[in-house]
Amino acid sequence: MVESICILGSTGSIGCSSLEVIDLNRDRFTVSVLTANRNYQKLFEQCQKFSPSLAVMACAESAGKLSKLLKLAQLDIEVRSGAQAVNQAAEYPEVDTVIAAIVGAAGLVPTLSAVKCSRKVLLANKEALVMSGVLFKREVKENGAILLPVDSEHNAIFQSMPPPGDRGQPNLSGVKEIILTGSGGPFLKEPIDKLSGKTPDQACAHPNWEMGRKISVDSATMMNKGLELIEACYLFNVSLEQIKIVVHPQSIIHSMVAYQDGSVIAQMGNPDMKTPIANCLAWPTRINAGVKPLDFYQLVSLEFERPDFERFPCLALAVEAIKIGKSAPCILNAANEVAVDAFLNKKIKFTQIALVIKETMSRSNYQELSNLEQIILSDRDAREIAQLVIEELD
Repeated sequence: MVESICILGSTGSIGCSSLEVIDLNRDRFTVSVLTANRNYQKLFEQCQKFSPSLAVMACAESAGKLSKLLKLAQLDIEVRSGAQAVNQAAEYPEVDTVIAAIVGAAGLVPTLSAVKCSRKVLLANKEALVMSGVLFKREVKENGAILLPVDSEHNAIFQSMPPPGDRGQPNLSGVKEIILTGSGGPFLKEPIDKLSGKTPDQACAHPNWEMGRKISVDSATMMNKGLELIEACYLFNVSLEQIKIVVHPQSIIHSMVAYQDGSVIAQMGNPDMKTPIANCLAWPTRINAGVKPLDFYQLVSLEFERPDFERFPCLALAVEAIKIGKSAPCILNAANEVAVDAFLNKKIKFTQIALVIKETMSRSNYQELSNLEQIILSDRDAREIAQLVIEELD
């Protein structure tokens, strides 16, 4: 049986990698829905190659341009536009599996739509769980959705844990500790007093991975590891004390699971997101991902070290947020998105990202988040505070 796929955020790095894996396995998968924000030219190219039934763009102007290109190419593909259309994309009747690859808070509502439709959800959007945590997992359980982690670290943990339940539920039998690895980004060995002068292009020059600019900056600050720490707590039903973060510059071991008998199981491979994407698409079987195999004869060394919280204050703030609980992770994520955007637009310095997040958290009121409306309101309020902090830095 051919599985029908919806990709939320098909023109981003995860979306493009997903389509590469699907292209290698057309006997197993077909593309029914593709969504994007503004990149109508890339989405048009994807429509030409994969012929989805529906193409959705958040930007109405871009959707209009896409419609014209599809008409000229004589492609009979329905086009919809607007945030509501993106949210509803996962509800399309033909869809079996949804790849949630929209970056940031914008991915929360459409991903929840997929969960509420009881889809198999391949989660590449870590912010959705960071923001909504308990609510998100509750919806997964109540709707019988299958939730599989695409993030390379969480997918590595998923592969290294005991066999999960039939719907991907984590199995902690014999597990002592989860070891979450991170490369440390491009500034791992840079003198700390030089970090304030780093440019957006330098922060986005990741030594191992090809990623979008937002997540590349998160890697440089190690906020991505902080968000992954929070996500791991919710994904695998573990406490903060059961997770250890280890800096591993080579990005060969993607994460590990330590067991009570002293065993440590690690998932290894070349740093290529097509591997975890293929693992989730085909789970519980395996398919060709088009990834170059790991050559052990070429590995010179594998290094590991403790994270330096002075170098990576964003990581320390994420640890503080998960300890506080309530709305703190949601506030942390919102402040980070605003700060990273300001840095990428050269409004603040690299080292001021952490300052904006810390000050936003200190000015915020933490509360329990029991529904989507409260989550959206908490996110909005934190963004307003973060923007005010940035203006005060000028």
